[in-house]
Amino acid sequence: MIHEVDDALRRLVRDRALPGSGVDIVLEAPTKEWAARRNAPTVNVYLYDIREDLRRRSRALLNEYDERGQVARRVAPPRYVKLSYLVTAWTQRPEDEHRLLSSLLLCFLRLDALPRDLLTGSVAAIGMPVPMTVALPPPEDRAFADVWTALGGELKPSLDVVVSAPVDGGPVMEAGPPAREGVLAEVGDRTGDAAADRVRHRPARAEG
Repeated sequence: MIHEVDDALRRLVRDRALPGSGVDIVLEAPTKEWAARRNAPTVNVYLYDIREDLRRRSRALLNEYDERGQVARRVAPPRYVKLSYLVTAWTQRPEDEHRLLSSLLLCFLRLDALPRDLLTGSVAAIGMPVPMTVALPPPEDRAFADVWTALGGELKPSLDVVVSAPVDGGPVMEAGPPAREGVLAEVGDRTGDAAADRVRHRPARAEG
């Protein structure tokens, strides 16, 4: 699932945010060692945090129907996982980096979710939207300065892109047979007469 979101983001940057620019798009950690090896204009899309999106968790079961329109099984709804990406631009001049970041920001702001035509594999098969946010304030328990400190690099302008990807990993429960109409009752005496009559009572039809 994670690699499928990676691919969708790379295609989004290459084909819609920076079409025809020839800029390299990589997923590597932007450490000092990586920056020293870089020799071409680059957009780095680094996945730095993975956690469940608890706001989207649902405990209700979803019905799946057979060809007769009857409930065949009940499945747990997908869980959503937040994938947080640190998006940075790397060139020889800060002005060029800011232009790249501006193009990326404008592209991301136009979207509330990853475009469906960019989705592949299990994420596409679930058939549900894949929400995306950009440049929101970070959670109280995480600061971007801490991310750069962990990477061993200097603080750099960046975009925080968060994708909430659905994961279909819940249990599947087969549904029982549909209930039949009417009630089967036995009528007999209290002495346990073996010849008790069996009478099927059906719901009375409304007249008129």
